[in-house]
Amino acid sequence: MAIGSGLGATLGVAAETTYGTFVSPTKFYEFNKESLALKKTTATSAGIAGGQLMARASRRVVTQREAAGSIDMEVVNKGFGLWLQALMGGGGTPVQQGVTTAYLQTHTLADTAGKSLTIQKGIPLTTGTVVDKTFVGCKIMSMEFSCGRGEMLTTTVELDGKNCDETQTLAAASYTSVSPFNFSQMAVKTGGFGAETALDGVTKMSLKIERPQATDRFYAGQAGLKKEPITNDLVKVSGSLEMDYVATTMDDLHTSDGATSLVWEFIGPNIASTFDEAIRFKVPAIKLDDAPPVVEGFDIVKPKFSFTGLYDGTNLVAIEYMSTDTAL
Repeated sequence: MAIGSGLGATLGVAAETTYGTFVSPTKFYEFNKESLALKKTTATSAGIAGGQLMARASRRVVTQREAAGSIDMEVVNKGFGLWLQALMGGGGTPVQQGVTTAYLQTHTLADTAGKSLTIQKGIPLTTGTVVDKTFVGCKIMSMEFSCGRGEMLTTTVELDGKNCDETQTLAAASYTSVSPFNFSQMAVKTGGFGAETALDGVTKMSLKIERPQATDRFYAGQAGLKKEPITNDLVKVSGSLEMDYVATTMDDLHTSDGATSLVWEFIGPNIASTFDEAIRFKVPAIKLDDAPPVVEGFDIVKPKFSFTGLYDGTNLVAIEYMSTDTAL
């Protein structure tokens, strides 16, 4: 019997073969909070019936069902590739490094058609009974990553789903030993693509990747459920850098509106040979939107630079993930 509070909750995930078709979860994640929920569209008759003062319950119908919400969690050193593949759309197959136990996943920016997830929540009643809420056809709309001084690397995943299915069997949760990436492992690099160098003075970094999609594909003959969302706008990459004003590197780029390649990486313990646990975000071109440094008092000047990620004409945005995972 589970604990009758959020302490007894579970979150299981599996990649789907067909959009919206349930796959029993095989991976389970520790999370901080979530808001995945069924969204239903209803219509109620407003017909006149001699002297009737209220609409009849029998004349209210559910015309559409879908799901949406978010999950907040830490980015960990194992088992995270499933999320990265659903976000980025391309690549991701683990490649063994030499003859070691290290495997590199390279997730490149591509269309996310066919990349959907089954996400199963176990929600405890106060009695300790855990209620199943299974969300099928979950597409990642965005992921925002963030890490600052004294913090772990965290992400917020925004999701769109086809339906909430409460008829499935709740999978038994099992957890592997993992560690979150954290500020002590973090470096931010800028410069020419492939020759980036460490940027001094960074105290916090965030990066958001948005995947705009048509989520309103409700058609006749689909029992009020949507078809798989389709990409309907350019991918949006944005973020911010908070830092002490130790050099004019980023300030000069703001002034000139020049582009620089950005690498944001976390390097963890050694796996084998020269291969370390790592996650690395690579944006080949960013331009700074705001803001130049200002003096707000006696303290060190602390500019916060917001940026937009752009295509450099050759290289794609990518996320590299080094772990001992032999499969997603």
